[in-house]
Amino acid sequence: MNHERLIIVGSGPAALTAAIYASRARLNPLILEGETPGGQLMSTTLVENWPGERSILGPQLMMNMRAQAHQLGTRFLLEKLTKVELLQKPFALTSSKNKRFTTDALIIATGATPKKLNCPGEQKYWAKGVSTCAVCDGALYKGKKIVIIGGGDTAMEEASFMTHFTDQVTIIHILDAFTASAAMQQRVLDDRKITILYATVVKEFVGNNEHLTNIVIQDTKTGICRTIEAHAAFLAIGLKPNTEIFDGQLKLTSSGHLQQINYTQTSIEGVFAAGDVADNRYRQAITSAGVGCMAALDAERYLANCKK
Repeated sequence: MNHERLIIVGSGPAALTAAIYASRARLNPLILEGETPGGQLMSTTLVENWPGERSILGPQLMMNMRAQAHQLGTRFLLEKLTKVELLQKPFALTSSKNKRFTTDALIIATGATPKKLNCPGEQKYWAKGVSTCAVCDGALYKGKKIVIIGGGDTAMEEASFMTHFTDQVTIIHILDAFTASAAMQQRVLDDRKITILYATVVKEFVGNNEHLTNIVIQDTKTGICRTIEAHAAFLAIGLKPNTEIFDGQLKLTSSGHLQQINYTQTSIEGVFAAGDVADNRYRQAITSAGVGCMAALDAERYLANCKK
């Protein structure tokens, strides 16, 4: 069993910023990256609100951050966390390849996962036209009829991205107005390639057993259902924090996020949280990075006090 002073779980902006600060503090951090390193920005196109970068591809930004952390001495392990034992000290962790670790301090930055609708046909046509990543699959649907489901920034970005491939993009949103930032909304509202269906929900995904062909939708005000043609549907309806493995050991909020006490500390002293795993309000890459910095500084102080 390997013992570490500090382990960071995750590989998005929060985790990598924490690693940069922890490495500079000579804490020699180890990152458990998970099975899909880089977090949500790996499936994002242009990031235009990152300070110092007028426009940068999400994957490039994450590669730059990872390279900086690595250059400073961060060690990376491409494995998923499968078990935690936090009611003891040092804390014990088990990875997907059954590697065992103990650590004096832990920073949790496991992020969040896009939510699904859980309606008929969704699972059947998952990866057969139904997806949560237009950036990943969009190029497969040139000239096709595309549906984006959601009304936040992610939905706006997915819709704008798909206009590079088709002029038949429809956004379906359950509310009467978008919840996205004003700038993101305006970009979509000004785009003639995009049609918007407000106060509408998806009732069923329909296909030919091999691929999605149609979507059954319902007007929430009239209750009337109708079927529209769709060759692909991309879900952008929010995020579920990746906290399942910590449930029962760390306190969670009503929304399932890690509860933070005294800034980044969780309900257990020595365990810290940063990014979307704890943030149910801002959910921005830059705020995740900022709290990643805070978590590293808090972990550094905690470890220093442990020596006294």
